[in-house]
Amino acid sequence: MLTLAPNSCQWYAIRVKSNREKVVAASLEYRGFEPFVPLYRAQHQWSDRVKDVELPLFDGYVFCRLDARFRLPALTIPGVLMFVEINKTPIPVDDSEIASLKLIASSGCAAAPWPYLEAGQRMRIERGALKDLEGFIVEVKNHWRVIVSVSLLQRSVAVEVDRDSICPIGRRTPSGSLPASRYSIQKAIA
Repeated sequence: MLTLAPNSCQWYAIRVKSNREKVVAASLEYRGFEPFVPLYRAQHQWSDRVKDVELPLFDGYVFCRLDARFRLPALTIPGVLMFVEINKTPIPVDDSEIASLKLIASSGCAAAPWPYLEAGQRMRIERGALKDLEGFIVEVKNHWRVIVSVSLLQRSVAVEVDRDSICPIGRRTPSGSLPASRYSIQKAIA
């Protein structure tokens, strides 16, 4: 079992084989790491039945909190392909992005993968299970969703929210340029 000083650990994204996210996370945990695989519920239809399944919000990725100097045990787990890195150096995921994803995962709100977006209205949720979550708002089929993104992976998650619980905190930026933020969006609040 691996034990590391908490202050030397950061969150990293690990690329894994498709449909191996939960198995890799269990193996990471068994080896003493702190894995995180945010999930969402979806219905899959087969020829003879319909079934509710839990799928990863970020297909092919597992987040793991560790000291990057001691990543070899994680790399030897079957199904692990590589750390997300630049010039052979793993790049940490922003702690606030992981905190937002954990809040969404524990809230019980309906969430789903979403295309990575870069334009729109920034907002904050004022009440409810996602209170104080900041992100961007989009409207899909008369339902409001908050978009939270992981910049490093250029992937986003959408979580359905009640319009009455949101409050704008910035103006829509001109010509699609983003304010200094790690979050992304598409459509401003009407």
